[in-house]
Amino acid sequence: MLKKYEVVVIGGGPGGYVAAIRAAKLGKKVALVEADYLGGTCLNRGCIPSKTLLRHAEVIENIEKAKVWGIETGPITFSLSKMLKRKDQVIKQLRTGIGFLLKQGKIDVYEGLGEVQSNQEITIQLKDKQETIYGEKIILATGSTPVVPPIDGIEETYYYTSDTVFDLEEIPKSIVIIGGGIIGVEFACIFSSLNVDVTIVEMADRITSTEDPEASKALKKSLETKGVKILTNTKVINLGQVDENKQVHIEKSNGNTEVIEKDAILLSVGRKPNLTAAKKLPLEMDGPFIRVNEKMQTNTPSIYAVGDVIGGFQLAHVASAEGLVAAANASGGNETVNYKVVPRCVYTNPEIASVGLTEEEVKAKGIKYKAVRVDHHSNGKALALDEKEGFVKLLADEKYGEILGVTMVGPHVTEMITEPSAFIHLEGTVDELATMIHPHPSVSESLFEAATSWLGKGVHS
Repeated sequence: MLKKYEVVVIGGGPGGYVAAIRAAKLGKKVALVEADYLGGTCLNRGCIPSKTLLRHAEVIENIEKAKVWGIETGPITFSLSKMLKRKDQVIKQLRTGIGFLLKQGKIDVYEGLGEVQSNQEITIQLKDKQETIYGEKIILATGSTPVVPPIDGIEETYYYTSDTVFDLEEIPKSIVIIGGGIIGVEFACIFSSLNVDVTIVEMADRITSTEDPEASKALKKSLETKGVKILTNTKVINLGQVDENKQVHIEKSNGNTEVIEKDAILLSVGRKPNLTAAKKLPLEMDGPFIRVNEKMQTNTPSIYAVGDVIGGFQLAHVASAEGLVAAANASGGNETVNYKVVPRCVYTNPEIASVGLTEEEVKAKGIKYKAVRVDHHSNGKALALDEKEGFVKLLADEKYGEILGVTMVGPHVTEMITEPSAFIHLEGTVDELATMIHPHPSVSESLFEAATSWLGKGVHS
């Protein structure tokens, strides 16, 4: 007999499992279909494993830095197997937690590859059989996969992607990272801390091109200090392999060509939507992505889509926000996602965090604004941490002083970004921020200083 559900979610990542739990709490009979592991790319091959290894990188860098502070240790040794084992333990604990939440919500979980048919039946290829279920409402949350560009020679050359790089069995002596976006620079930090010779090749004129140019400049300086070679305005024209050596043929903006020879190649040029579950559906597309309205609804009213399959920010926390909205609406609600306040974080060292409008976006909107930048070099906590490279940049409109956007570079800014996010969410002003007492010493004092400086009342700037 065909099992029927009020809501079926395809994909168990940060958009999918959150949607399933929300729908269940709204009283719906829910099923979740996941072809791989609960938690999706973010938990198993993305956010969590990379941040775990970035924590290791931070500790290694601090041990090296501590020599200047008068703290001496013996030579640092690395055990990649132990590092990866700890990464796996973190993943397992979080994955088990998701499974418990789904079980607690009485959500039926199908471990197999699901495909939605035009009649809203979902065929699921399980390990030893095929099963079919029906969903009155369906939420597509199938995520994305790494883009593999059509570079000459790529099929004959061994390379890693952000999904497979965690399969490394030993630390390479050298690596070339193709793509200087957020994923690329985070892995550059990890590998450089392990004494790997790292080269980044980026087509754009700067790394992390979606972030504020001043933030990109600060990160570039930090990476180069660590020995990372950064080639911008550079195109990869060919890949090759001679024995175990990988060759990357590049062309610079002036037309000069060069061959980079390294032990390993990491491709990190973006991600594309995974549409395998929706191939038989007559969905309207927005380029390569599924088109949805503000309620996360596709052109087929009973089918919703969230996360990387609809494009946009392609961030785990945005997928979760979209999943909550889709589940509420699939359960009879009327909710929308507030994209005005989306924190964006880069977990490098130094960290980058931003929220709201960039300066380029403010200019494009024709808003009369004022921008203020406060560097951390006079911040007591940053000096105590020996992490004074960084700044806070605040944008606010001239008429009311409403905060429009904030960019932060430095220690712990991915945690601090929640404060300006709250201000923007509540349409707060620099006057209100400047009257808040911030703890001393703290890096967050730079945000307070930026507000007072914007008003012409700054004490230290």
